[in-house]
Parts: sequence; C-alpha cells; structure tokens
Amino acid sequence: MKSMILGVTGSIAAYKAADLAHRFYKQGYEVEVILTNGATKFITPLTFRSLTQNRVYTDVFQDDFPHEIKHISLATKADVVLIAPATANIIGKIASGIADDMLSTTVMAVKNKPVLIAPAMNTNMWENSIVQDNIAKLKKYGYQFIEPKESLLACGTLGKGALADLDDICNAVNAAVNP
Repeated sequence: MKSMILGVTGSIAAYKAADLAHRFYKQGYEVEVILTNGATKFITPLTFRSLTQNRVYTDVFQDDFPHEIKHISLATKADVVLIAPATANIIGKIASGIADDMLSTTVMAVKNKPVLIAPAMNTNMWENSIVQDNIAKLKKYGYQFIEPKESLLACGTLGKGALADLDDICNAVNAAVNP
C-alpha cells in the first residue's frame, strides 16, 4: 500500500481537498492529512478523518503521540507528499526553509520522495514576482508543481489561480509515485 501525506492550506479550494483525499483512499493509498490553521477555517479535521479512516494532524505540538516525533515519522513513512491547495504562504515558507507548523515542519523532514504542490490563490498573488521566484526556487530543488488553471475565482476575478482539475492532480501524483 502506498502512503501519502495530503497537506491542505487555507484556501477556499480546501473543500476540493476532501474529494482528493477520498479519491486517493479509494485508489488504495494510506492518506495522512495535515491541515494548516488556515485550512481549519474552511474545512474540519472530521471531514478528512471520515474520508480517509486516519488521524488528521493540525499541530506539531499535539501531545497524543508520546513515543514518536510525528512530523519525522510521517515524512519517513510517506511515499509522496501532495499539498493541495497550496497558498502563497506555504510556498513561501517552504522556499525559505521556515518550519513553524505541522505541514511545513513535515515537508522539511521529507527526503528523496516526490513533493507535489498544487497552488490555489488570487491571480494577483499567483503573478506576484516573489511568489514566482519562490516557485522557481522550489522547482530547482526538485519540487513539482501542478499549475493552477484560469477560472472565475472566489474573489470574482477571472484569471489564473484556481486549483488544477482534480483528475490532473491525481494523474500527477500517480505518475510521481509510479514513474
């Protein structure tokens, strides 16, 4: 059985991550979900626990794993990491080596495994030079990006920044796991 970490960040597209989690679960993946604090404002841990039959992680300092360092054990166990949706914030954190929450800390502990990032944000944020520099930096380090699509965004803007189609995300993850 393949194991994956699904990182979900604080974007309106977080609700689509529930469908992703369930799709991967039905494909036979063991799905471990990590929600950022922002993600919990859009969708609850209970949703993911119900869809994956697994514990959901929200805090690096959760005290219910006394015999392991959970961000290390998750990073070691996973065959692939998917961050979907990925905000400009998490992309910037990873690009800067900042590890200050469960998701960024776990990603920093991943070694020699594919990490795929599916951004979702406002067009102006997507096109921001700093965000694009962070993406280029991460690509240089081997992180894979699943480009957002052009769509009518939650803010009412028509432009690039919507989460990629879920089929495209699933295909990219499966290709990364089974090259």
